[in-house]
Amino acid sequence: METRPIPHPPRRVPLLGDILGMDRSAPSQRTLWQHQRLGPIYQRVIVGTKLTFVTGSELVEEINDEKRFRKHVGRPLEKLRTIVADGLFTAFHHEPNWSKAHNILMPGFTREAMRGYHQTMLETTRELIVRWDEHATAEFVDVPAEMSKLTLEMIGRAGFGYSFDSFGRAHGGQEDPFVGAMLRALRHAEQTAIPIPFRGLFAGKAERQNDADIAYVAGVVDEVIAERRASPDETRRPDLLDLMLDSADPETGERLDEVNIRNQVLTFLVAGHETSANALAFALHFLAQNPEIAARARAEVESLWPGTDRPEVSFEQVAKLRYVRRVVDESMRLWPTAPGYFREAVADTTIGDGYGFAENDWAFVLVLGLHRDPVWGPDVETFDPDRFLPENVRARPGHVYKPFGTGLRACIGRQFALHEMVLALALLVHRYDLEPEPGYELRVKEQLTLKPEGLRLRVRRRVSP
Repeated sequence: METRPIPHPPRRVPLLGDILGMDRSAPSQRTLWQHQRLGPIYQRVIVGTKLTFVTGSELVEEINDEKRFRKHVGRPLEKLRTIVADGLFTAFHHEPNWSKAHNILMPGFTREAMRGYHQTMLETTRELIVRWDEHATAEFVDVPAEMSKLTLEMIGRAGFGYSFDSFGRAHGGQEDPFVGAMLRALRHAEQTAIPIPFRGLFAGKAERQNDADIAYVAGVVDEVIAERRASPDETRRPDLLDLMLDSADPETGERLDEVNIRNQVLTFLVAGHETSANALAFALHFLAQNPEIAARARAEVESLWPGTDRPEVSFEQVAKLRYVRRVVDESMRLWPTAPGYFREAVADTTIGDGYGFAENDWAFVLVLGLHRDPVWGPDVETFDPDRFLPENVRARPGHVYKPFGTGLRACIGRQFALHEMVLALALLVHRYDLEPEPGYELRVKEQLTLKPEGLRLRVRRRVSP
């Protein structure tokens, strides 16, 4: 099969490869910068390891073809396996627990299941509002930190009947030890994902801390599972933990073992809360920076809940918040909190004008770049929720918007995330005016996800008690 070479950055170094110009603090943003110079596909070689990146719409359409490519568990996801092992997000294709867990958990993300989670999401957001009311007009709020607490509480309570007491005082105002350990483990996974020569020579202390953090979070989840087994509640609506404890795979009749149930719980806590939290933080930033867009969102919200200080939001009303949903969608277009996804070739193939992939060769689809493809128009850096008006969505290929991944292994919790984000954003816009911190310019921090760095807003109460 005749193939053409994939472009690479200039100044390739013998043995080390394309190590010059790497940015460990912002690798995805650096990769976007390189694509703007090298085109829709390029490749780095780091000490013999090939790293191929794709952004172009036409190339991505081919790579998303499930007959030719499938999910690849790339190096960052492999590093997450130290925390979640063969959870849904990180399982290898040959591991049987992926399909088993997927089949068992699918009923937990139906429309009827969302209806069951709705009240928990509403009550959790109200707790955040009580907290923010204490700070309204007085000080600036650390938005990413607050959104992280909110979404962690939502998935913990709605999915597993567990609260981290993020808005209470059980820990003397301090972060729950589980949260601290989990975040440190995530940072460690991110920092070790980039293949840097000789890193291991100086990592002893960090590895010991990481081992301790992983053991701690695993122990907490094991306690939650054991407590649920010991004290089942037949009157409670079944949640994700109940599904895993009580259900069998309808295809095989097999159940999940205790270790895999723990891995799935950790997967949802680790991967599920951070992405939603960061998307909400970006959305609040864009609303604060664009008062006219915030006003449109607020008008939609107030048309559903006119003249009320504490709206009783029904499950059905969330779907009617179409402009708020477009704000969420556009936030995830500009800054998808998962910067991309990995795909590997099922067999030898070529894409585009002859770029070759041998069987199991992989590429990273940089969604951050795909969402800036020319198909989006000439003003791709402008925040414009109307890009997601139905007629505009129909005019674009569907594969150019992929904040939740693609194919069979796309995010199972998409509907959960969208419901919680639209609901929370609507309640916050209804309650507060959002004032940006003077002089702040958006900086994006990269761990395994993308998040606004140093983002603080002043929240001014709009409705009198």
